Amino acid sequence: MTDTASLSELEGEVVVCRRCPRLVAWREEVARVRRAAFATEEYWGRPLPGFGDPEASVLVLGLAPAAHGGNRTGRIFTGDRSGDWLFGSMYRTGFANQPTSVSRDDGLRLTGAWVTAAVRCAPPANRPTPAERDNCLPWLVQELGFLGSIGVIVTLGSFAWDVALRALAALGEARPRPRPKFGHGAEAEIGRFVLLGCYHPSQQNTFTGKLTEPMIDGVFERAKTLAG
Repeated sequence: MTDTASLSELEGEVVVCRRCPRLVAWREEVARVRRAAFATEEYWGRPLPGFGDPEASVLVLGLAPAAHGGNRTGRIFTGDRSGDWLFGSMYRTGFANQPTSVSRDDGLRLTGAWVTAAVRCAPPANRPTPAERDNCLPWLVQELGFLGSIGVIVTLGSFAWDVALRALAALGEARPRPRPKFGHGAEAEIGRFVLLGCYHPSQQNTFTGKLTEPMIDGVFERAKTLAG
């Protein structure tokens, strides 16, 4: 059963976090300088909590907010090309009520899914350091603990796969040996959870065809099957 009160408290703690000086400086600089296309907008410029259906059975784990996406809009995968791909697929597979997400108040609703990130602040060059990863890990561990219905974790990229393994170990789940390797469509049963690997819907992957719509849809259809 989901602990919604604790989940709300966690959100309040996440958005004021200042554990990582490099990330704090970068997210705030981006919010102050802004991209020309968004010069008139007020940037969020803070860490991002997860969002979605509190009774979700599927958790979607990304890498980190985009500097001019989530760091601008205040919601993970909202207002950037990666989000267009992610929510487009979640819409086609029945997890979202609309295929796009442009702002926190655009009416997007998720059913059966919760979306969050391994690192909650936008990192320079989309590359968090190991220390920043470790500083953020407790947020995910708590989130998984409060979301009582999660059974499937879709990891977008190898970084998220690694962080998911670390989080499940912190929750006391026995890690299988050998260590499960990331790959698109990879699966690993870890205690009561199943990890699913998916290439990250970054422009680098979608523009080159490394990730196609049928490929990402296939992962979410599999997640739906596993979640029952």
